[in-house]
Amino acid sequence: MKPNSIRDMQQALVERFGEDFEIPLSDEAADRLSCLAGHRVHRDFLDRAVDPELLRVLCACAMSAPSKSDLQQRDIVIIQDPDLRRRIGALMPQYPWVLTAPAMVIFCLNGRRLPQIAEWRGKPFPNDHCDLLFNAVGDAAIALAWFQASVDMAGLGGCPVSEIRNHAELISEWLELPEKVAPYAGFCLGWPSENGHITPRLPLSVNVHTDRFADGHARQDIEAYDCRREALQPARRQRDPDVWGNAEAYGWSEDKARQYAVPLRTAFGAYLRRQKFDLT
Repeated sequence: MKPNSIRDMQQALVERFGEDFEIPLSDEAADRLSCLAGHRVHRDFLDRAVDPELLRVLCACAMSAPSKSDLQQRDIVIIQDPDLRRRIGALMPQYPWVLTAPAMVIFCLNGRRLPQIAEWRGKPFPNDHCDLLFNAVGDAAIALAWFQASVDMAGLGGCPVSEIRNHAELISEWLELPEKVAPYAGFCLGWPSENGHITPRLPLSVNVHTDRFADGHARQDIEAYDCRREALQPARRQRDPDVWGNAEAYGWSEDKARQYAVPLRTAFGAYLRRQKFDLT
C-alpha cells in the first residue's frame, strides 16, 4: 500500500475533473482505486518485451470482467506475427505506436457463439436481431476497459486503437474472422518510457445525473471545461483549418465538433450486415 493514497487519489481527481472530492475510503481501498482515478495515456514504450505469459494473464483478467447475462460474447486476438503487425500498422501510419509498441491485441465482439450453442443443443434461436449485436458490443467494451485497468495495475501502459474499425474488412480478412464476429478495438501496450499524462474529463455535472437526466447547464459547463482543458493540455493542432479557419479559442468541444463535421465510418453498418449481423 502506498503512503498517502487518499491524498494521491484526490490530486488525480482534481487534475482530471477540476474539483475537489472527499474520499470516504481507507488508505488500502483508495490505493486500489487510485489506479483508475490516476489512469494515464501511454504511447511511448521501452524496448522491452512483454512476457507472453504476462500477456495471457492480462487477457484472463480482461475476460474476468462482467458479461451481460453471462453470455461471454467477446474475444481477444493476440497479434504475434510480425508481418501481420506491419500490415496493420501500415493502415494507420498516423499512429506509429501500432508498430512500436511491444505487444498488440485486438478485441472482437462475438455474435456467433450463441447461435452456435443453440444449434449444438438443438434449440431455436429467435434472437438474431439488433440486441445480439448490442450485447456483444457491451461485452467487448467492458472487457477492453478491464484490460486497460489490468495493464495499468501491472505497471505497464497502453492505449486503445479504435482506428481498426476504419479498416474492418481488411482486419476481418487478415484475422480470419467468421460471420457474426467483428473487430471492436485494438490495444497497444508495453513498459512505459515516460509517465504519461492525466487527460482532463468533463465535469460530473455534465454526465452524472440523479433520478432523471438533466443537461440544462451542459453548454456552460462544457465551455468552462474547454477553458480548463485548453489551459492544461492545449491542442497540438486545429483540425481542418482550411475549412473552419483557426479559432482563437480551441477547446475540446470545438475539436470534437470539427472531428464529427465530416462523415466517419459510413460503411461500417454495411460491413456488419455482410458479417450477418441483423441490425433491425
